[in-house]
Amino acid sequence: MTVVMFTKMLKRTGGLPLEEAGEELVRMGFDGADLTVRPGGYVEPEASADELADAIGLLRGKGLSVPMLTTSITSADDVAAEEIFDIAAANGVEALKLGYWHYDGFGNIQRQIDACREDLAGIYDLSKEYDVTPALHIHSGDHLTAEAAVVWELLRDFDPAYMGAYLDPGHMTLEGGRSGWEIGLDLLQEYATMVAVKNFGWKAVEGEDDTITWEFDHYPVADGIAPFDEATGHLLSIGFDGIWSIHSEYYDLEYAALAAQTERDLAYLQGLLGTT
Repeated sequence: MTVVMFTKMLKRTGGLPLEEAGEELVRMGFDGADLTVRPGGYVEPEASADELADAIGLLRGKGLSVPMLTTSITSADDVAAEEIFDIAAANGVEALKLGYWHYDGFGNIQRQIDACREDLAGIYDLSKEYDVTPALHIHSGDHLTAEAAVVWELLRDFDPAYMGAYLDPGHMTLEGGRSGWEIGLDLLQEYATMVAVKNFGWKAVEGEDDTITWEFDHYPVADGIAPFDEATGHLLSIGFDGIWSIHSEYYDLEYAALAAQTERDLAYLQGLLGTT
């Protein structure tokens, strides 16, 4: 198994250039990096092939693995989609996180599933050509991939060697409630490619007219509503030995506090995985 950090917050909150981000990952004890190759990421999608290869090489030069890239790809026809697959394959990257398909609202789901499957068919062809596995991230909210059952419907006719699921117990609990995360892991186990590590909680917010609304927030991995100990146990029981990506999306924290919490999250996950 490989434990990496999603590099989004190293840039967004830390403001770290990639070289310093790599040094931080080494200091915190990560195996590698989940490198962002999307608008606003460490590498822009339309950047030259050399720039992406150099970014991977820089991180590897610090002793880090780069087993996955986070991309915005939703079609084989996207700008640089094939080039990203090509460079990933040439540099030993195993998997790509795909972008998101927005859910258009009630009455549209079947049409959108059909359209998304057409997009995935083209991406699947790239996967087979370059032997790099793209994966759909389960993300709560107005995303087509918010529900594990919809993700299974999108994936069920594809070979899991060439099209996978990016499991996210936090988002799966946020969207699916008490047992949605477990049913989702069960349903998608053969497609498990990567696991996002983050957690959430609900809080009551009182309005000016004494009404209550419920909002979610990011919580430490050990403390949120998703039972990460149980989810990790299920994944280990099926022999999952893939990529675990810690997201550290603590938007209200300054970087020093974010880094300290990331180290606690890493230690907690390593304890669950038995890798401490």
